[in-house]
Order: sequence, then C-alpha cells, then structure tokens
Amino acid sequence: MGVQPNPLRVLLIGNGGREHAIAWKLSQSPLVESITVVPGNGGTATCPKTTNNTSVSAEDFPALLDLAKAKNINFVVPGPEAPLVAGAVDFFEDAGIRCFGPSKAAAYMEGSKTFSKDFMKKHNIPTAAYENFSDYEKARQYLDSVQHDVVIKASGLAAGKGVIIPTTKDEAHRALESIMQDKEFGTAGDEVVIEEFLAGDELSILTFSDGYTIKSLPPAQDHKRVGEGDTGLNTGGMGCYAPTNIATPELVAQIDRDIIQPTIDGMRRDEIPFKGVLFTGLMITSSGPRVLEYNVRFGDPETQTVLPLLSDDTDLAKIMLACSRGHLDSVSIKIKNEFSATVVLSAGGYPESYAKGDEITIQPPPPAVNIFHAGTKLADGKLRTAGGRVIAASATASESLRAAVDKAYEGVRHIQFKDMYYRKDIAHRAFKPTSDTKEALTYAQAGVSIDAGNRLVERIRTAVRSTRRPGADAEIGGFGGEVDLSKAGFTSDAPIMVGAIDGVGTKLMIAQATRNHRTVGIDLVAMNVNDLVVQGAEPLMFLDYFGCSKLDPEVAAQFVESVAAGCREANCALVGGETAEMPGMYSADDYDAAGAAIGAMLPANRLPRLDAMRPGDVLLGLASSGVHSNGFSLVRRILARENLAYSAPAPWISSSSSSTPTTTTTTTTTVGESLLTPTRIYVRSVLKALPHLKGLAHITGGGLTENVPRTLPAHLAAEIDVGAWELPAVFRWLKKAGNVQAAEMARTFNTGIGMVAVVAAADADDAAATLRAEGETVYVIGTLVERGPGGEGCVLKGLESW
Repeated sequence: MGVQPNPLRVLLIGNGGREHAIAWKLSQSPLVESITVVPGNGGTATCPKTTNNTSVSAEDFPALLDLAKAKNINFVVPGPEAPLVAGAVDFFEDAGIRCFGPSKAAAYMEGSKTFSKDFMKKHNIPTAAYENFSDYEKARQYLDSVQHDVVIKASGLAAGKGVIIPTTKDEAHRALESIMQDKEFGTAGDEVVIEEFLAGDELSILTFSDGYTIKSLPPAQDHKRVGEGDTGLNTGGMGCYAPTNIATPELVAQIDRDIIQPTIDGMRRDEIPFKGVLFTGLMITSSGPRVLEYNVRFGDPETQTVLPLLSDDTDLAKIMLACSRGHLDSVSIKIKNEFSATVVLSAGGYPESYAKGDEITIQPPPPAVNIFHAGTKLADGKLRTAGGRVIAASATASESLRAAVDKAYEGVRHIQFKDMYYRKDIAHRAFKPTSDTKEALTYAQAGVSIDAGNRLVERIRTAVRSTRRPGADAEIGGFGGEVDLSKAGFTSDAPIMVGAIDGVGTKLMIAQATRNHRTVGIDLVAMNVNDLVVQGAEPLMFLDYFGCSKLDPEVAAQFVESVAAGCREANCALVGGETAEMPGMYSADDYDAAGAAIGAMLPANRLPRLDAMRPGDVLLGLASSGVHSNGFSLVRRILARENLAYSAPAPWISSSSSSTPTTTTTTTTTVGESLLTPTRIYVRSVLKALPHLKGLAHITGGGLTENVPRTLPAHLAAEIDVGAWELPAVFRWLKKAGNVQAAEMARTFNTGIGMVAVVAAADADDAAATLRAEGETVYVIGTLVERGPGGEGCVLKGLESW
C-alpha cells in the first residue's frame, strides 16, 4: 500500500476553459486541500476549494514563487503552453515545489513546430511531408514549386491560431506573406513549416505520461473553424466531442503503438523526458494516422470534453502526482461508458475584433451539463465577457452521442450575453449520412476518368500509326502490341513477338502505407503477362522499373523479390530493370513502378480469332483473386469516407479461429492485407486451354463493360448474366459503403471475374474442364449475340441482383 501524500495545495496557472475544467476535476480529489488560480476566471471563482488571485502576473515566475511560499503551495499546474515553454516547471522544481508538466526542453516540442517535425522525422513517426523555412524568398519559391495542397504553420507559439490552410496558391502566398513579412503572429512567424495537406478526419488524443508509461484518454474531435460545415477562419476551438466513432479499438492501439509510445520513448532517448499530458493532433488518412502537431498540455476545448468522462473514483490529482513522480503505471484510470460533447460560445466577431465587458446571465443548467468558463470575469458583482471564446456548455450522456450533443445545446440555452455566437453543428462529422442517403461515389469522382482515357487513345492513334514498319501495324487499343518477325525480314517461320507495358496504379499507396511490399511486384507481372496471354502469346521475359526520391534498399529488395515471384508463376525470366533514384520527384518514401513483358506466339495461336466468332458462342468467366490492381482510387476514396484504416479488420472478412488443446487463436485479416491480395496470373491455365479459345479479355480498368468488347468483332456483343456468379464480399462492401451504382461497379472493378474466354458452344465443357484442372474457378456467364449499329458491346443482365 502506497504512502498517503500530504494534502495538496495547488497553484493552477491560467484563465481559460481548460483551467476551469482542471480546477473542477481537481476539486473533487480528497488529496486536494486548496486550489489557487492565477489569474482564473468567473468560473474558477466559484469552484469548490478554489480561489482566484490576480495580485500577480501569470508570466512573473518570481512573483508566483513568492505567492506559492505565502500560500504554502506544494504542487504547481501550469495550464497554457506559454509558461511551460518559458520554463515554469524547471523554475518551480528548482525552488523545491513539485509540478505537473514537461521541462522547458521537453516543452519545445510545442514551442517549435520545426523542432517537432524534425523530431518526428528522426524517430520515424508518421507525419506529412514538410520543409522548414526562415527565409521568406526561399519559402515563396518552394510554394511555387509544389503541386500538392499545403498547410502553412508559424513555427513558434501563436495561441493555437498560427496554422493556415489555404485553398488556392494565391491564398498560400498571402498567408506566407502575412506570417513572415507582416508578422501577423509576431516572432512566432520568424520561421515557418510548409507541409503537405492531409485529407481525412482529425483526432485529438490527450495522453498522461511519466516519461515511460502512457495512458490515453478517449480520442476527441475538435472543431477549429468558426463557421458551420467547417468553414471560415481558424479559432482556438468552437466545440468538441468524444469518443469518436472513427477511433476503433484497433486504431487507438495502432496510434499508441506506432505514434505515442515512440514519441515518449524518443524524447527520453533524446534526453528530454516528457512528464505531464501530451496532446497529439492526428489526421486519420486513407494511409493510416499521421501526426499534425504536438501540444505539451491539455487541449482546449478537449479538456472540457474528456475530463467529465473520467469515472467518479478516478482521481486527477493522483494521476498528476504519479506523472511527476515517475510511477504512472501504479494508477488506475477508469473511463465512463458515456459520450461527451462541448459547445463553445464566443463573442460576436471572434476570431477577429470583438467586444468585452458585456454582462452574462446563466440559469442553472440541466443535470449532466457543466458550464465551463473561459473569457469571463467577475466585475462589480456581475459576470462579464473578457475574451473571444467566452464560455462553454459540456454534457455527458450514456445513451448516445446524439443525446450528449442535444444536452450540450440545452445547456447553451441557459446562457445569455450580447452578440453571443456558437456553431450549431458540433459533432456533425459523427452524424454523416448512412448508406441509404450518402452520395453515390464513382470512379470519376475519385479522380479517374475512363472516358478521358478512351479519348486519349483516339487522340494519339494517328501519331502511333505513323511509327508503323514491316511486321508491326502500330495499332493501339488492344491488350498488347505485336511484331510479326516473318514480315519484318526474319525467316518465314519466325514467331510473332508480343509486348505489353503496365503499372500497378494507386494500389502502391496501400503497400507504402502498410509497409508491405511483398505482393505488389506480383501485381506488376500479372498486369503485363495477362495482357500478353489474351493475345495467345507465351510470356518469355520481363523488365521492371522502380522510381523513388530516396532509395530504401530493403523496400526495393522486397519489391523486386515479389516481381521475381510473379515471373516464376508466369514462367518468364526477369531479365533486367531500372532503379531510378530522383530526389524531389516523389513525396517522402513514395515510389512508383512499371513493367514490360515480352512474349511470343505462333501465328496459328493468335487471338482473338474474330472471323471464327458466332452468335451463341459461350462466355466463360475465370474468377479473380480480389480487387486485383484496378479501381484503387475509388477504393481509397471509400475507405477515407468511411474512416476505415488499413490496420482495421477487413469488414468483409470474418475472423477465423484455430485451436490447440491449450489455446485458441483468432486470426483477423486487416483491410490492408486483404486489399494487397495479388492479382491472379492466368498464364499457365490459359495456355493449356488455348486450342479451345476464340478470344480472351483481361478484366482490368473499365471492368466487364469496357474490356470484353475489346476482344469482339464490331457486329457481335457479349450478353452477360451477372447472377451467374456471386459478387465477392469485398465488392459487396465497397458497393454498399460507397453507395456505388451497380453499372459503375461493372465499369470500374473486375467484380469477381478476372478473365473472360470466348469459346464455341460445343467446346465450352472441354474448355471449362481444362481450366478447372489447372486450378481455375470457372463460370458460364453468357453468350455472344448480334450487335446492331451503335449498340453496346457488353450488355449486363441482372445488375439489380448486386
């Protein structure tokens, strides 16, 4: 049993809503005898055990020390960042008074965004790509050079307002000039960080630490913009809610494992151990969580939101003592199974000019609603406004987040002052539309236009034809290009050479985000050799290209090893490649890859045999292994909207269990693992069945709708019954989550069919049997029919079944 500490007489520095919430929770501790707040506000003035003191400045450490000695203070809690960065903890502990908070050196993590970004880079903590600048002209030139959206941050302390998110290049230049030239944030803007804008949902996590152990509070989501719908100027925060629906237990564990614990460990190893509460601002991107910023103190309004979620028997004072003494692992932190929401009320005009001194009236709030003061003060016995963010209503509810939000707004109705303003949409991101009402996503909305690609082919067709030579007609639009060696001057019995070139697309982004490069090389081979085999060619050799800004030998080796695995499966030789290291070409650790396959065929095996095709010919569908390598721009868009991390369990796959006499192991497939299932290579099976085949279509970008007609004559169309096979679970989930229309699914994804073969009706059984004997899953999916003038080349029946 631990030694009972002496009664705590606390000096709390600050005057915001955060400090009121801290005083409110500390006053509930049996360890706390008294709390003196400098300078405090109208709320701390009426808090139990608490008195305000305005006789000294919160910035005058010697005067604060004199006050502490006079009041017999034995524990100091600096609330805002300014005293922490100025060295308050070092000052008071040198005087023999214990503190809750980081040292001046550790507080520099918030004091300099340049320092914190460099720290993240050093310790491999995921964050946005960035550059630091103290020279305005160099920063301006850098802005001109980048093509991605940016965030511009004043490196120093700017009261939570030194972050600007421009929406145009002109806005970015004006922001840069305002920070560095016009000194909008004073010396905080002497240096700026320009970083890549990250898309996704933000999370704020408050984590207690003693320099070793971490214990995080429920993830919260702040609302920085002043206007509804997250519009308008940045503020210190207009509202907050917790917990968030995007913070799954798996995501929280990932953040603790990959970000917060490495941060605490890295600071200790850099000899700046962190004790106190670390605020980590995160963006949950489609590639996983990325750190936006660190703060070295409680957030505002996050504190007003999460402290009410601590159980009644969780003692904040005991937690703070444990952090300062290095034994946080001895303290239990219990969280109520409830929801919490905070609505901030500001003065009219905030965050620009606003009035002060207006009288505030507050009626007793409903149960489970707390009124936390910020910019308020008592003057002549009346409560008056004294800041931009004036006051907040916070509420908890056990039923639902909606109930907590409704209670908070009920609390707002009990507060009145002149020109008060508040957002009416707090927690709106948690109440996003359901699958019944959400916007239907398309491949084009994800940034990929199949129509534009088709127009490009037509545009360049003439230029490509101009390169024709004997043996090569230089026609594009098929799956691969051919050179007939017998017509190119070689012997009359020479084979026809066939070439194909392709890449993997944005599936690479998932490999990079999950740091799993062991399958995308197989995808690269598959995309090329499958295009060869549909011509009737046997792949003979393969060449790859790997481009990056900075070569990571381990990543490149994993990638090439996976290319070799694909070549072995396709029975072709990896005969060469190019690895290009080009600093500045790509962002951070990103890379791109392409490949080319060369094969040969005898003229008798050449496909498609258009003249042999007849109405009534049968279409066989060969099952795909998953999403393969197309449609990932839309996949990533859907995952981002659903806030589903690659590390989360794949919702389309059920967990499996295996047992031994003593243990049961549950295996869970993550989103990333499932999506990185490599593209199926059909080479060996198709070559075996070649004598039965009239044509083949590799189902890649464009789906069944666009690819099947590429193997047909102009007078025939494919009539396909999509009910002939079951739509795989991953596609069912993508369709529902993205509200993707069935026709769009068929035009974007392979939807479970990776290759379509055209065979005579009399050969269908033998062809299917040969393919199945080689390990393929084969479906009879349709027939060829006559196509009238202007008719569709692929008619899909039964789409309503999807």
